[in-house]
Amino acid sequence: MESARIVAGVARVVRDVGHAEELAHDALVAAMEQWPREGVPDNPGAWLAATARRRAIDTIRREQTLARKTELMESSEAGVAPAADALVGDGAAAVGDDLLALLFATCHPAVARESRVALTLRLFGGLTTDEIAHAFLVPSPTVGQRISRAKKRLAGVGPEALAVPTGDELAARLGAVLEVVYLIFNEGYAATTGVDWTRPALCVEAMRLGRVLAALRPDEPEVHGLVALMELQGSRLRARVGPSGEPVLLGDQDRSRWDRVLLQRGLAALERAESGPGPRGRYTLQAAIAACHARARSTDATDWTAIAALYAELAARAPSPVVELNRAVAVSRAEGPEAGLAVLAPLDAEPALARYHLLPAVRADMLSALGRVEEAVAEIDRALGLVRTVAERELLERRRFALRARAR
Repeated sequence: MESARIVAGVARVVRDVGHAEELAHDALVAAMEQWPREGVPDNPGAWLAATARRRAIDTIRREQTLARKTELMESSEAGVAPAADALVGDGAAAVGDDLLALLFATCHPAVARESRVALTLRLFGGLTTDEIAHAFLVPSPTVGQRISRAKKRLAGVGPEALAVPTGDELAARLGAVLEVVYLIFNEGYAATTGVDWTRPALCVEAMRLGRVLAALRPDEPEVHGLVALMELQGSRLRARVGPSGEPVLLGDQDRSRWDRVLLQRGLAALERAESGPGPRGRYTLQAAIAACHARARSTDATDWTAIAALYAELAARAPSPVVELNRAVAVSRAEGPEAGLAVLAPLDAEPALARYHLLPAVRADMLSALGRVEEAVAEIDRALGLVRTVAERELLERRRFALRARAR
């Protein structure tokens, strides 16, 4: 939970993301050695940050460089990092947030897109190399190489890589930052692997970063669109899991458990995004879809025709197989399962969905609605062969049990 903050704080001292991550790991090893003997400190995060910072100071001393930074660090209060502007310059001072500075660094144009995504999910999402590989359907060694290349490229850029850009450079890099913030949110909203279906702490951190970005770029509609999308979806987090942590799908959720404050904030952010010039962007369109769900009293009362139209607009704006999969669900609700299956049919040829468990799971729902129960069971079996999270596996197994009961 503290890893990204520690890495961010140390990175602006040592000016090297890879080295900062190593120092953060060293601090964790020290904790594993000392805490069993001495007890867990009252503020574990501050202890880890202070330990990593002391190791950074030792590194600076050994290299006999950055004397001014060493003096600043030694004069800071115990457990409290020095001010960002004292160590990384005016760019970070304008934002005042170590994590945001690190986020802009991982999205540096010197780093290829696939590498920056992998590095960001590693640093901010806490995902392992295997988990990232599964999320993007590539081999684990490939992800490891991407992360290694990203660190090397940032180290090659030099200290300026860890400064928050300004002006035109900030605008040019903003799209990449929005993308990785949403990836962090999505990993929290629907975990790719593991026991838990959601990781709310990641959602909270992504929403916080989104609000900081909105304050940084109040004139950018897509920033507000992303904030709206995350807050509208985040409002459903409590209702997405049952008493034992089991997944609860949208149609079965107790909507009284939705967070009304986040809903209102999300709708306000959407209004601000839609008031901007030009056509609606991908995040604003997705937020508009989430708003349709937020305004409905139930699944049956949802304006599925409007949602299908919004997905069609999104597909034209930012085409992807997953968007088409979601459009198929909306079309099925608006026009019937046969129409939904027609939208799904071409997706069987999409390589990106070859191992995506939701494709057969969605088809199973449509077949079940048509009374084609045996075919639906076969699709659930396919989905079970692809799913990675324990919670979703249990959900699919319950659906299979119910379908087989219908078939008897």
